[in-house]
Amino acid sequence: MNTVRRATEADIPAILKLLVQVDMVHHNGRPDIFKGPATKYNAEQLKTIVADDTTPVFVCTDPEGNVLGHAFCVYKQFLDDNVLTDIKTLYIDDICVDEGARNRHVGKSLYDHVLKFAREEGFYNVTLNVWSCNPGALAFYEKMGMVPQKIGMEIVLGSED
Repeated sequence: MNTVRRATEADIPAILKLLVQVDMVHHNGRPDIFKGPATKYNAEQLKTIVADDTTPVFVCTDPEGNVLGHAFCVYKQFLDDNVLTDIKTLYIDDICVDEGARNRHVGKSLYDHVLKFAREEGFYNVTLNVWSCNPGALAFYEKMGMVPQKIGMEIVLGSED
């Protein structure tokens, strides 16, 4: 049975490998934006992130302790904003399931753990962004019950036809 827990420094090498997989999904979909292969964070940055209670990182491990996936989260709250209410949001910065562990409910385990954590910590909602070049992730989040909150749009300039 798989276990979801807070990440530790010992998990950083496995997390770095997963971050390359995340980058490559995005690079393959949008090479004009994402370098590849690369990682969003380096080992030193991950040490700081993993140790910070306002940026909890969770890992899903198999019975042997191998990291099968991760979920990076960030506390967000805009206090005394002119327009926004003071709600506390848990933002999922990244969920990744190792390519070799897909279809084993790792993503659902991580997602369910994040929701449980958010409820226990008194968050109002859980949010995330998903790139349109990643339809598998979009379908997964919709299956989990998430709905669009806002939509980012673009026009790429400089390619006159």
